[in-house]
Amino acid sequence: MGERDRWTATGPVSLCWGRDMTHRSKCTNSWDELVRFWEETDWPEGCKVEIVDGVVTVAPLVSVRHGYITSEVTRSLCNVVPEDWYVFHRQATVVPSRRGLYIPDVVVFPKPAGRGSDYFVPAAAAELAVEITSEFNAHQDRISKAAGYAEAGVPLYLLIDGWDPGGPTVTLYGEPKGDVYRVLQAVKFGEEITLPDPFNLTIDTSTFPVS
Repeated sequence: MGERDRWTATGPVSLCWGRDMTHRSKCTNSWDELVRFWEETDWPEGCKVEIVDGVVTVAPLVSVRHGYITSEVTRSLCNVVPEDWYVFHRQATVVPSRRGLYIPDVVVFPKPAGRGSDYFVPAAAAELAVEITSEFNAHQDRISKAAGYAEAGVPLYLLIDGWDPGGPTVTLYGEPKGDVYRVLQAVKFGEEITLPDPFNLTIDTSTFPVS
C-alpha cells in the first residue's frame, strides 16, 4: 500500500499534492477527530504538518536561509527571557476556535505553559509567536495564522516575511482584539525592530539573509 493509500485509509479525507508542493487534507469531522488524525497519521519525515482553518497542510523541509533566521531570533530571545520561560522551535500550538494547530518557527511560553496533550500546548499560553514565511506558506502566515494567534490572545506576533511582494519585511503585531492585531512596527530587512515588554529586545535584521 502506498503512502497516499495509507493516509486515506485513516479516515474520510481528501488528499492531494498541490502545484506548490504543499500537501493538504480536508477533513469534515469534528475538531477532536481532526487532531487525532494529525497525531496518529504517519506523515513524511521532516515535514511541517499543521492544521489551518480545518485543513491539514504538510510543507516541505525549510531552507538553510530559513533555519539561519530561526537561529538568530532564538539566540536573541534566549538572552532576554526569564530563566523559567521556554523558547521553543516548532512547538505545536492549538487554537480550537479556529480549527487551528500551528507550528510557529519560534514560540515563547512562561513556565508552566499548560499542556493540551503530549504533542501540543494552547496557543493562548504563549507570550510571543514568530513565523518565518516560505514561498509556499506566506499567505497562511500573513492572514490565517495571524488571525488565529490574535484570537488566542497571543500578545505579540512577529512575522518575518522574506517573500513580501514589496521586499523582505519584518512586522511586529500586538494588542490583539478579536481576531485582529494592530501593527506595532514594520521594517525592511536591514533595519532594527524592537519587541516591547516583557522582552525589551531590539533585533538587528541586517543579519537576515535574503532569498
